Amino acid sequence: MEFCPTCGMLLQIERASQGRRCRLFCPTCPYMVIKHNLVKKELEHIFSGADSMKFAPRTAATCPRCHHGEAFFRQMQIRSADEPMTTFYRCCNERCNYEWRDD
Repeated sequence: MEFCPTCGMLLQIERASQGRRCRLFCPTCPYMVIKHNLVKKELEHIFSGADSMKFAPRTAATCPRCHHGEAFFRQMQIRSADEPMTTFYRCCNERCNYEWRDD
């Protein structure tokens, strides 16, 4: 909701039509705001695809599958803010690449 800065009335919307942009206008005074279309930016995921852990840091962690002693890791907040972060691991052994998480 937006309000007119001049008189305080609730602004009404007029949809875009025939080359005109969407606009907000005040029903009691001549105040008007023309809205511009926003273009969404493409986001590149940091940890996605086959090379998702290529640049992740390494730590000493034992793989539950092959018992290799080193793993890539990353941490994410997947629960509420008062809960600890979740750590995701991937085995550094190229033949294994097992993924697990530590809550």
